[in-house]
Amino acid sequence: MKHAGDAALAELAPLLAAIRAAVPLTEKKPGVFYRSGEAALHFHEDPDGLFADWRTARGEKDFVRFRVSTAAERATFLKALKGEARKGEAQKARP
Repeated sequence: MKHAGDAALAELAPLLAAIRAAVPLTEKKPGVFYRSGEAALHFHEDPDGLFADWRTARGEKDFVRFRVSTAAERATFLKALKGEARKGEAQKARP
């Protein structure tokens, strides 16, 4: 499975814009996001569709793969991503 190319990233543009606006990640190159200097999120394409590989927490070894080929799949993924970001921010705010 190869990393998402320009055409795939163009198709994912609305999702990428929503991620940039809502989630505290650093985008090192288009579609490749880091958290605290560690790879956190990137995208793949293959004949079965488009996929997001997301490392759900800092320090986790493995990525979790989400299918993001349809609008519904993208909405579900974005909701999960935002929820995890809110949880992480709440943990940072604790003394």
